[in-house]
Amino acid sequence: MLTDEYRYRILKLLEKNPTASQREIARELGVSLGRVNFCLQALIEKGLIKVNNFRKNESKRAYLYYLTPKGMKEKTRVTVRYLKLKLDEYESLKREVAELQREAGKLNQSVPMRNGK
Repeated sequence: MLTDEYRYRILKLLEKNPTASQREIARELGVSLGRVNFCLQALIEKGLIKVNNFRKNESKRAYLYYLTPKGMKEKTRVTVRYLKLKLDEYESLKREVAELQREAGKLNQSVPMRNGK
């Protein structure tokens, strides 16, 4: 459930905004609050992030998530893996688009012209 994509996106988001709430993270990632909670717990258990709550916050619900040194190293590794995945997807899409363009070109040549056009 904690794929490289989610690991990358969560670590990147928390590095940029350590005070992001789980709801904000869920909204940003387009996933459920439960999934975010599961992913954060997994990252905490792996020692990639630490969490502290704001003692001065009235609701005691505000947390600060920060990447550990191990988390920073993992973010680098997962970034490289995620980049490779996206580059592979990009190359595959380029081949698919080229094939569709060839097919469309063949179809256009085989369609009879009307009114001399």
